[in-house]
Amino acid sequence: MEQFLIGGGKKLTGEYELTGAKNAVLPILAATIVTGNESIIESCPNLSDVQTMFTILRELGCKITQDEDKVIINTEPINSHTIPEHLMREMRSSVFLMGPMIARCGKVTLSYPGGCEIGLRPIDIHLSALRKLGVTIKEAHGFLECTADRLTGCRILLDFPSVGATENVMMAATAAEGETRIINPAKEPEIIDLQDYLNACGADIKGAGTGEILIRGKKSYHRAEHKVIPDRIEGGTILAAVAMTGGSIILRNAIPEHMSMTLSKLREAGCRIREGNDFVIMTAPEKLNAMDTLITQPYPGFPTDMQSQFLTLMTIAQGTSIITETIFESRFKYVEELVKMGARIKVDGRTAVVTGVDKLTGARVVSKDLRGGASLVLAGLGAEGETIVENICHIDRGYDKFELALRKIGAEIRRETIQDKT
Repeated sequence: MEQFLIGGGKKLTGEYELTGAKNAVLPILAATIVTGNESIIESCPNLSDVQTMFTILRELGCKITQDEDKVIINTEPINSHTIPEHLMREMRSSVFLMGPMIARCGKVTLSYPGGCEIGLRPIDIHLSALRKLGVTIKEAHGFLECTADRLTGCRILLDFPSVGATENVMMAATAAEGETRIINPAKEPEIIDLQDYLNACGADIKGAGTGEILIRGKKSYHRAEHKVIPDRIEGGTILAAVAMTGGSIILRNAIPEHMSMTLSKLREAGCRIREGNDFVIMTAPEKLNAMDTLITQPYPGFPTDMQSQFLTLMTIAQGTSIITETIFESRFKYVEELVKMGARIKVDGRTAVVTGVDKLTGARVVSKDLRGGASLVLAGLGAEGETIVENICHIDRGYDKFELALRKIGAEIRRETIQDKT
């Protein structure tokens, strides 16, 4: 078990270069199965979720070579269609394997996926959409058996613009006969990145990022190279950390357009921001302004993955902020930890009312999910005294050596291994 020890009160300043996006690379790694060929993936972040995906791919028979942030994956030698249950339980993103395995092998057996406990996150939308393509799905004892002798393109209207369902259908439809149209798909930049990767392999996909995606099925694919887009959530988290400490930052390897709502809300909080083609420069005020309303929504709305970071910012802002979570019903579990640090927060269902205080105070807190855990680190950076964040395995799922990255811009933070005394 490991924990972070954080000395608060240090202004974060300097330059920070973003890594490849977690939410883009995981479906792309799954999509390599579709091609049955070699893929070279650049800007692949070294995250625990990525390592779990590598382990799953190796269990299926794939060959993987890593060289820093470049990964070479050969998915030709697949020799299994069963995803090990213990690996599915580790990571929610393992659900992305349904689409590509059905496209490539015509079958897959897997358990319900695990990951952060931030809500039910039902996969009904995935299953309904795959059934329309011709997939037969049997559900029993926590397992899903998916088979398809033949996939047929069709029109699929998603009840909700689910990112995972959109990506699963895109991957499965690459092997379907005829055309598949996804209506009301998710529009996130990561959807466009998946389209770009698959098209580089020979797929025929259009419309990612719009209200309709068209996939024309193909029978063969070829070797490809692809560079993963920068992580907009990592970028937003770093900007929030700097704002929490009243510092300034130059964010490199960024795509400001992908972060437009995050940047807009930072400006509303009083931060001065300048954008370029591939950078963001931000200077935080001495005292942040409260935000009357912040509501999470599908892209291009405010991202649910940035909700906890901004709520944490508002704990030290002037005035009262109202934050509403519309995507996941259990994403305020970290709030009780912030209260231990002196935050004034009242939660009623999916809405949190935050009244700013002058300073948070250091405390021992526990990370319960990925983004909530990162937010506790932000709180510690801005707090008075020492903060200890336990259970940081969640944070490692989405941030590569978070403490080393933060130290480069002036944070006082270190990782400590603790002994299990049970």
